[in-house]
Amino acid sequence: MADRILIVEDEQKLARFVELELTHEGYEVDKAFDGRSGFEMAQSGKYDLILLDVMLPGMSGMELLRRLRKSSDIPVIMVTARDAVMDKVTGLDMGADDYITKPFEIEEVLARIRAALRKRACVALKEEKQVCGKLVLDTARRSVEYDGNAIVLTNREFELLQVLMENRSIVLSRDKLLERVWGYDYMGETNVVDVYIRYLRAKIDDMFGVKLIHTVRGVGYVLRESQ
Repeated sequence: MADRILIVEDEQKLARFVELELTHEGYEVDKAFDGRSGFEMAQSGKYDLILLDVMLPGMSGMELLRRLRKSSDIPVIMVTARDAVMDKVTGLDMGADDYITKPFEIEEVLARIRAALRKRACVALKEEKQVCGKLVLDTARRSVEYDGNAIVLTNREFELLQVLMENRSIVLSRDKLLERVWGYDYMGETNVVDVYIRYLRAKIDDMFGVKLIHTVRGVGYVLRESQ
């Protein structure tokens, strides 16, 4: 059965464009053009993910999210203006799973939807492990193993690896990793992501003679099995 996605977006041409792209990818899609109807549709429980614009008539995206989180943990990806930092922070604090800034590339939207749906599937199946080849990360025990061999990581290394594994095969920019692992209010060295990637490579790739953490020049990093 195809995953069902609800688009709540008042720009009808944009909503139609995204709908066509998602339908082409095999998703079932419904649309709402204002906050109130979007909230009513979201409450039906028949959707697997919501793509939610912040600026909506009738009821704002933030208010919709606030009300929805009282009864539902459905994945919500917020759509914000490029410079609306507080919208991003507020949305994540209120329970949004991710955000995308306008204007966006549809490939990024599709990648974030796939990542959110994978994460939801793991929760639904009570899956507590992320696996990439012989690398296993157990979120419940906060442990990591490669081919049965324990790997000792610091809390920050574990959190970085967890984000990479939850988004395996998806290239994540340094800025995105910085936001996910260190937070928006981080004021330290800007190369901290590169430093911790080196730490992980030393403990995983170098230690076991594998190549799992890849650099995509000019973009960021991705975790995937070597071809």
